[in-house]
Amino acid sequence: MGERWALAAEAEGDGALLAPLAPDGTPAGPVRREPDLVAAVRARPEVTRWVWRSTAEVYPGLLAAGVRVARCYDVEAAEQLLLGHEGRLGEPRSAAAAWARLRNAPVPPDPPQRGPGPGPQDALFEPRPAASVPFEGLLAVYAEQARRHDRAEHPGRMRLLTAAESAGTLVAAEMHRAGLPWRADVHRELLTELLGERYAGGGEPRRLAELADEVSAAFGRRVRPDLPADVVRAFAGAGIRLRSTRRWELAEIDHPAVAPLIAYKKLYRIWTAHGWSWLADWVRDGRFRPEYLPGGTVSGRWTTNGGGALQIPKVIRRAVVADPGWRLVVADADQMEPRVLAAISRDPGLMEVAGHPDDLYTRLSARAFSGDRDHAKLALLGAIYGQTSGDGLKNLAALRRRFPRAVAYVDEAARAGEEGRLVRTWLGRTSPRAAGAADAEEAGLPQEDGAGPDAEDGGPVPGYASGNARARGRFTRNFVVQGSAADWALLMLAALRRALAGTRAELVFFQHDEVIVHCPAEEAGAVTEAVRAAGDEAGRITFGDTPVRFPFTTATVERYADAK
Repeated sequence: MGERWALAAEAEGDGALLAPLAPDGTPAGPVRREPDLVAAVRARPEVTRWVWRSTAEVYPGLLAAGVRVARCYDVEAAEQLLLGHEGRLGEPRSAAAAWARLRNAPVPPDPPQRGPGPGPQDALFEPRPAASVPFEGLLAVYAEQARRHDRAEHPGRMRLLTAAESAGTLVAAEMHRAGLPWRADVHRELLTELLGERYAGGGEPRRLAELADEVSAAFGRRVRPDLPADVVRAFAGAGIRLRSTRRWELAEIDHPAVAPLIAYKKLYRIWTAHGWSWLADWVRDGRFRPEYLPGGTVSGRWTTNGGGALQIPKVIRRAVVADPGWRLVVADADQMEPRVLAAISRDPGLMEVAGHPDDLYTRLSARAFSGDRDHAKLALLGAIYGQTSGDGLKNLAALRRRFPRAVAYVDEAARAGEEGRLVRTWLGRTSPRAAGAADAEEAGLPQEDGAGPDAEDGGPVPGYASGNARARGRFTRNFVVQGSAADWALLMLAALRRALAGTRAELVFFQHDEVIVHCPAEEAGAVTEAVRAAGDEAGRITFGDTPVRFPFTTATVERYADAK
């Protein structure tokens, strides 16, 4: 196992408290007080894993001093996973809260997270105010967490999940430190090209003002296209009833206001989310450095604390440009969630289909859908996302005949959700007992009513807003797949991080199934191979010995927009 040490930054100054740990999590030697945290870590290269309260609290200071660690154990990340596994998700997850529970003392609430709006770059990753926990309390919490892992449904998997989540916190801090290369001059040119000139006083730029005028002219009265209620009233006055102003609903209407309204909404989103104010707030010295939050949703997907890093429009990606002589290696996992379903369900037929790196839906269509790839895709995504009506029901029946274990796996997850039981990913990440609308929103799943299993691309998924038993079942049906995919992605990141150690290449971006590495041009080939190997290694570690492959589509480019 190698040496494992507990570490805590002292509340005052730059000192540290440290202690070696035994395999059971208890101290294996005396507690030591050292005046300099960075020097204490640097002087112990033999330590294979550091145990600390929070990576976001400790690691940025080490990175700023040029010190990287190979592995860590994030006590607060572990506490959240363990609380979820025990059916207590939502209870305070801080080390101070865990210490209070051990002593049957009043449990302090978690400190509030910083709001989602952009803030000064030098404020990111500052330690958050938190109730204090003494070093002996941190040691006691860690030892108790070791026992709680032993009591998990699958202890080995749960320990692996905690290690993966902790590795994700290291990657998040390192990506923040490295930053995504960003050309502010290119961004400004794009904004002027798309939005037109800015008017004095901070109002809408020229192109948005023109489109707003076109919308108003189409209705014959002044309409504010940025106010959905005003738009709905305007259409009602024209005899058209709308439930929302979502693009997919507007596209079905025949009215002269539709085209300028859709164009306005698209540009308005760019202006408010990635406009001139965003650029001034978030880009410094040629880098965009968002604060990534690993495990920010109940499914394990990441979020960010401001900056919108996980929703960069393709047109804005033209501003993401590699440094001179460097390249961006952009890698997308191919059809990840269907491959994950094959691995977790252990369906022999689906595992055989997913055991090849080429297009999964084409192979699936040859097996069960007479070569119709579209029907094969709809059927498989329908099973994952819960479309069981219309053509989806017919396609699902065909899928059930050929791949019964795969369909039964998600059916059972849906049934468990409907009945309010705990539902877990393959490694043990656990959904809330009653995952309704709020949990679906937290997990990144849309809540608007609509048709079609197109949630893979962010489209509508019916039923989530109601929060009823059926909606919970649809949530947990997807949770076991999406959450297991998030677990795999963490282990892929950990493997890729290890492979890049000792090179100049840097992980600079990650979202769900996509990763970007910024590297010297001559290292791009090695990085591409490292991504491929990391995907295979993560598949073996996460799911064990299965034939399922997890291939990537990679592109080596100078600017992000050219990758797709």
